[in-house]
Amino acid sequence: MNGVADHALNDDGAAVESGPPPVGRILGDCPVRLWGMTSAERLRRSLRRAGVTEVAPWDGTVTPGRRHLLVRDDHVYDAILMKDLAGVRNVVLTTESGEPVAACVDAARVEAVAAALTAGGPLPDDLRTVTPGVLSSAHNAILRKRETPYLLPLTAETRPAVERRMFAGSYKGVTDLVTKYLWPAPALRVTRWCAGRGITPNQVTSASFVLMLLALVAFLYGWYLPGLVMAWVMTFLDTVDGKLARVTLTSSPFGNIFDHGIDLIHPPFWYWAWIAGLGSVGLALAYSDAIVVVIFAAYILQRILEGVFPLLFTVKMHVWRRFDSRFRLITARRNPNLILLTVGALAGRPDLGALAVAIWTVLSLLVHIGQVVQASKARRNGPLVSWLAQ
Repeated sequence: MNGVADHALNDDGAAVESGPPPVGRILGDCPVRLWGMTSAERLRRSLRRAGVTEVAPWDGTVTPGRRHLLVRDDHVYDAILMKDLAGVRNVVLTTESGEPVAACVDAARVEAVAAALTAGGPLPDDLRTVTPGVLSSAHNAILRKRETPYLLPLTAETRPAVERRMFAGSYKGVTDLVTKYLWPAPALRVTRWCAGRGITPNQVTSASFVLMLLALVAFLYGWYLPGLVMAWVMTFLDTVDGKLARVTLTSSPFGNIFDHGIDLIHPPFWYWAWIAGLGSVGLALAYSDAIVVVIFAAYILQRILEGVFPLLFTVKMHVWRRFDSRFRLITARRNPNLILLTVGALAGRPDLGALAVAIWTVLSLLVHIGQVVQASKARRNGPLVSWLAQ
């Protein structure tokens, strides 16, 4: 649910329930480039993703009978702001200090509002002014976090800070401890480097796919340390591709399936290859086939429970309670399990690393089963609500 429904805009008749999307008009000519593209180009991509298909620079032309979404290009807007602003009527978006920077208004008010946004003239008295926190909800269900949408001035001096804030905004709030605490700083630099050279998210995902296969082969032959290097680089690139797609607004259905499909399928095959390679280093495990079956079964059941949970309880498993979000940091997904394998390999006991992965995967499955049982009981008292939305 967006901020319009959460706040008082509907009371003044501001919300638009039906009708065509507004016409997009970009005001200004900011020379500062963000993530390798002009501010105007990023605004065009953002507006189109918000459903505003007719986008052009403001030249004074007004389309009769249509709402117009006017946006200054010397500011950077969280994507949710464009989406929510496109869904209202006669509303002006201001900075926290009260400076108007964007608006969605009827055709009759377009010229006056455009003048006010560009030259600082007076706004029509019948418009509603809102700040980002009023227009849009702080709860981002897609990225599993709670934060006020950003609205930032864009100059040559502010660009580094703006890109850092945009990058932070592209990060999921609930994820594993490696992605959350280790990768952000280097991923920001690599994402900026890729964006500046026109490297696409799908190209990064393709590189990570190749590294995934090479790591699997290395594990299969018992080349654990080289394999771990490739595996960790692969997990790093898995962070970069998603952030690159979000900050450049170039995500696509194919890219989403390609990226998440790799993430979902490959981890248990890594563990199988790791265990199969133990014989090459004289550390073969007894009952290795049974251990592989246990890992595969526990991993698959764990992912099934994670997928079924929101269908049963209308909230994702890892964002229901604070405990669930904290447990997501260490649950038996790829990165926490890679830590166990790395420790085992560095200690000269890759066999113990494999056993640790098997044990931790089973224990994590038991925790997930407990979460489903607890949710089933809690649902008797009413619908489950994410702690991030409270």
